[in-house]
Amino acid sequence: MDNLTLLANLAAFLIIVGVLFYMQKKHLSFSKRVFAALGLGILFGFILQWLYEPADETLARSIDWYNIVGIGYIKLLQMVVMPLVFVSILSAFTKLKLGNNLGKIALLIIGLLVGTTAIAAAVGIAAAQGFGLEAIQIEQGEAETSRGLALEERSTAMEGQSYPQRILELLPANPFLDLTGERATSTIAVVIFAAFIGGAYLGVYRKDREAADFFKKIVDSIYAIVMRVVTLVLRLTPYGVFAIMAKTVATSDFDAILKLGKFVGASYAALIVMLAIHLIMLTMAGLNPLTYLKKAFPVLTFAFTSRSSAGTLPLTINAQTKHMGVSEGIANFSGSFGLSIGQNGCAGVYPAMLAVMIAPTVGINPMTPSFIFTLIVIVAISSFGVAGVGGGATFAAILVLSAMDLPIALAGLLISIEPLIDMGRTAVNVSGAMTSGLITSKVTDELDQEVYDNPAASEG
Repeated sequence: MDNLTLLANLAAFLIIVGVLFYMQKKHLSFSKRVFAALGLGILFGFILQWLYEPADETLARSIDWYNIVGIGYIKLLQMVVMPLVFVSILSAFTKLKLGNNLGKIALLIIGLLVGTTAIAAAVGIAAAQGFGLEAIQIEQGEAETSRGLALEERSTAMEGQSYPQRILELLPANPFLDLTGERATSTIAVVIFAAFIGGAYLGVYRKDREAADFFKKIVDSIYAIVMRVVTLVLRLTPYGVFAIMAKTVATSDFDAILKLGKFVGASYAALIVMLAIHLIMLTMAGLNPLTYLKKAFPVLTFAFTSRSSAGTLPLTINAQTKHMGVSEGIANFSGSFGLSIGQNGCAGVYPAMLAVMIAPTVGINPMTPSFIFTLIVIVAISSFGVAGVGGGATFAAILVLSAMDLPIALAGLLISIEPLIDMGRTAVNVSGAMTSGLITSKVTDELDQEVYDNPAASEG
């Protein structure tokens, strides 16, 4: 009977995949297919949630099969991240697209990422205070205690590393190791490595044009192949979104979410405000925010479902270059830097809210100007080197809480709703990266305004 139920679950899953495939054959736009996949995933997940208990073996076996599509898609995206970052930035140099603006572009992107993270910290503080959040309001069970102990152990392992040492971690001592994505700061290290090779190419170009042209042909060929691989993987996005969303909804602990509804509400209120700030910034830069929302929607949807900024990187870069008119170099810099610097959700809103919630447990008034100022500065500085994968927010929280001399173990109190909150945080992280790329392109006159304004550029 269990095997028959499993087969029925798989058949239902494949039927919905078939519907999405039919939509693709009918040439429905990419945005519509992603939106349909999101809705179908939520609906299918709720049906599974209604039919099975969370610990049901048949559900677990079904999810294992669904993961072939969902997690398999994420792995394919992760597969192309490092080659895409490396060859795209190098290609930007060989095409002389960045020119003498390289330093200005890098500073603008980093400044926007860190600046918006500081703003995100202020938003997080306001949300925690506005909703009256305090750590003592949360019941501490076995899972929360276990999570707190794990965080303390991780904090102990990180002790003794100063901020200058953390900055040094961004440099590629072994670029071949970083190309494997082994370190949390591997993406930034690959960006730096590619920039050095690009700079060397420009030097050779001025002295030995023949050697430089030969190198350029090699880079252009590799770039064309990598981008073709990216295109093939991105075609699978609706299927990946459906599978991931179905799993997320089917396995969510809605009882815990209801109990901690105020904390979920406060988190999403802060994240929505932060997204609105991104739209205001784009408006101030002379860009239509509704156009941005339409073209960013598929990317933000995948970021939301996958909870991985790194996994979303190919979509982030593709949306900026193909749909928004951002130059390849700037899109790669903003997307890549956005993985490890200034993540508005994970490194901005989240640790600031935790600090405000936890401070009263040790007799500190979190609303004093000195506490607020110190917290915002520490959040901004600590946002360097936060990995764009699962666990990045935890890493940021440990850094901020330890710097503020607050008990780290209490950060484990939200473990039961962590996945739900992390979905919104990741979407805001990715939006922050795209916003920095768009504004930088606009300021440096690198933005193709016709592509940005063209509704047809969002299809495909």
